[in-house]
Amino acid sequence: MNIPLFSVIVIIYLIVVGYLGYLGYKGTKTSGDYMIAGRQIHPYVMAISYGATFISTSAIVGFGGAAGVFGMGLLWLTFLNIGLGIAVAFILFGKRTRRIGLNLDAHTFPEFLGRRYDSKFIQVLGGVVIFVFMPLYTGVVLIGAARFIEGTFNLNFVLALTIFSIIVAAYVIVGGLKGVMYTDALQGSIMFIGMITLLVLTYKSLGGIIPAHQALTDLASKVPDSLAAGGHQGWTTMPLLGSPLWWSLVSTIILGVGIGVLAQPQLVVRFMSVKSNKDLNRAVLIGGIFILAMTGVAFVVGSLSNAFFFKQTGNIAIAEAGGNTDLIIPTFINMSMPPWFVYVFMLTLLAAAMSTISSQLHAIGTSFSRDMLGAGTKMSEKDEVIKSGKVIMITKIGVGIGIVISVVLGYYLPISIIAKGTALFFGVCAAVFLPMYICGLYWKRSSKAGAISGMVVGLVTSVFWMFFIHKSNAAMLKLVVVLTGKESLLGFPWNAVDPILIALPLSFIVTIIVTLFTRPVQKEIVDRCFK
Repeated sequence: MNIPLFSVIVIIYLIVVGYLGYLGYKGTKTSGDYMIAGRQIHPYVMAISYGATFISTSAIVGFGGAAGVFGMGLLWLTFLNIGLGIAVAFILFGKRTRRIGLNLDAHTFPEFLGRRYDSKFIQVLGGVVIFVFMPLYTGVVLIGAARFIEGTFNLNFVLALTIFSIIVAAYVIVGGLKGVMYTDALQGSIMFIGMITLLVLTYKSLGGIIPAHQALTDLASKVPDSLAAGGHQGWTTMPLLGSPLWWSLVSTIILGVGIGVLAQPQLVVRFMSVKSNKDLNRAVLIGGIFILAMTGVAFVVGSLSNAFFFKQTGNIAIAEAGGNTDLIIPTFINMSMPPWFVYVFMLTLLAAAMSTISSQLHAIGTSFSRDMLGAGTKMSEKDEVIKSGKVIMITKIGVGIGIVISVVLGYYLPISIIAKGTALFFGVCAAVFLPMYICGLYWKRSSKAGAISGMVVGLVTSVFWMFFIHKSNAAMLKLVVVLTGKESLLGFPWNAVDPILIALPLSFIVTIIVTLFTRPVQKEIVDRCFK
């Protein structure tokens, strides 16, 4: 690799990113500008920002690497990403979220829920959940970017992690959501070009589409005994129904992320950044194509990497990557692609990581200032202008705290964590937020007590199942091991069931039952929401 040449490319890219962050800074006058971009974002910018925030190194490197293990079955996640994460999210959730958020003058997702249910407790608890759990998601995305920088530039991992984090934090702190979304639009465009190019070159390296897929199908007999014992039947076939690998693929990866996307705070806030429902309609097609190109390509290439590695070295992907799924995609790129594409893919990964991390840090910062500390409680227009400087400053402090925690987690988290950490965060958000979010949008009768009860049950159940039952997470977190000497309190299949399949239904049931037996939100607030 020509390091001086690539350094020039990266410097030019960072200059453009810095300029877009500066434009966001120049357009930010109030805390509303900083938190929801003044509700005036163009639909193209919104759609690409949504997609670029959704798709990060966790999707490309982490889930692409997971596809190297599980195979083409991960394409069911692409189906859910487009069907739920784009179509349902934009059409059924987005329009009502934009309308209610505007009517209630909400600036964050927890504030949206808190004002919908007339509950400061909901807003504060929602902010705490985001501030505590989102750094885990941010940390795994940082790992994805730092691992590729480490391999490409031969840099120390910690140094790569630190430098990258400082760059992202700088333009988030300066530009607010406007700066984040402007840079997202650029980064999303780079990601789209990079991933389409990767798909074409991958098929070319394997002799075309049909030969590539046939070669992957023929590898079924090469599945290692350890994977076959878990239910693996080949990379073009789903794992055996009900097997440990089937539960991991379906419950943790496909359902955990596919459903969890509907309640992602950093994505929901984008619905409140556009000025009309027409803008959301225009964004659906753009977002759908973008997600198809991002996740579909990552999962196909990750699966096909097995055929390439076996052809070149006689190893399958996970063996070639030394047992670390997070290294499958970087190893494949460095072995199979021409040198010039490494530049393109490096920019693609930088863009993917920066777009997601910037949105995560923005969500962490706004949760810290607006939701946890209440710095942005409802105020008059005159007071808003006066106090916006204070609100923005506290938000920036929250961003700074978030990046420090995320970097520390990025250093200490174990290998093969990217896909697992992402699914874990998505699942927690779904269990805590999704029932009350859906009820708040579509059930005028929904009550504060029902929302709080479902929220608490979802959080407690998720954390308990994560620490004590779900073997994959419990063994990593080690609390159950320390207390009981076991890796799980229950045997198979319960120890393979992801927390979302237990916590989300319980949260829904509790929310509905408690709502039916408690007083609804005041009529004046409901009328204001749906006017």
